[in-house]
Amino acid sequence: MNNGDANRFLCAALGGFLMATMLTGCKPEESPLKGENETLRKQVARQESLVSSLQDGNKVMQQQIDLLNQEIRDAKKAAESAKAEAKSAGDQLEIQLVQARKLTADIKRTAVEQAAQNIQVETKGAQAEDMPRPLSTVAKVVEESLAKNGYSVRVSVKTDQKAVYVTERKISNPVSLEVAGFRNQYVVALLAMPTSVTRLSVKAEFEKLAQGGRILSVSTEETAEIERRLIGEVSKALSAPSKT
Repeated sequence: MNNGDANRFLCAALGGFLMATMLTGCKPEESPLKGENETLRKQVARQESLVSSLQDGNKVMQQQIDLLNQEIRDAKKAAESAKAEAKSAGDQLEIQLVQARKLTADIKRTAVEQAAQNIQVETKGAQAEDMPRPLSTVAKVVEESLAKNGYSVRVSVKTDQKAVYVTERKISNPVSLEVAGFRNQYVVALLAMPTSVTRLSVKAEFEKLAQGGRILSVSTEETAEIERRLIGEVSKALSAPSKT
């Protein structure tokens, strides 16, 4: 082998060695798209997990809302039912009260009528006069006249056809030896007559009092005068324009 061939062989061997060294020492770079895809994949996975958690939370919240709405509907239904029951009970109570009031009024009216029928007023010796007014009007005026003159009613019985008043005993003490006092009690009876006429009867238990509580004698005419005074006052009041 001459020098030229040796040089060519050496150059070829050196070139092959350098090529092999370059091939074994340099690795190819990884693709940048692969890293980006991995990052995106992880982000998508996190987003999907978050969405799934939110959906689960929404389901739980919706269940709670549905349960609360059902409880509200049940409570409203129970309240309406209780209100209806209370109204029904109130209506029944009102009906019972009306019936009780009516029954009480009937019992009172019956008792008064029976009492009026059983009361026998002794009108013998009493002063009487027929008043051209219905019994209810005359009864009201009698009550006003008695009160005006200081007589409190101890017993009174009134029906559509009859009325009786018994007053407390009124006492006026004597003011001097010359001026006697008195004590008096009225029994007033009213009886409804035909054509809106009322018969008024007045009986007085009149006594004169001297000092020391001594009772003086009273004539029949004096007692009759006391009775006529009350009848006259009632008649005068009935003749007033407000009573006609």
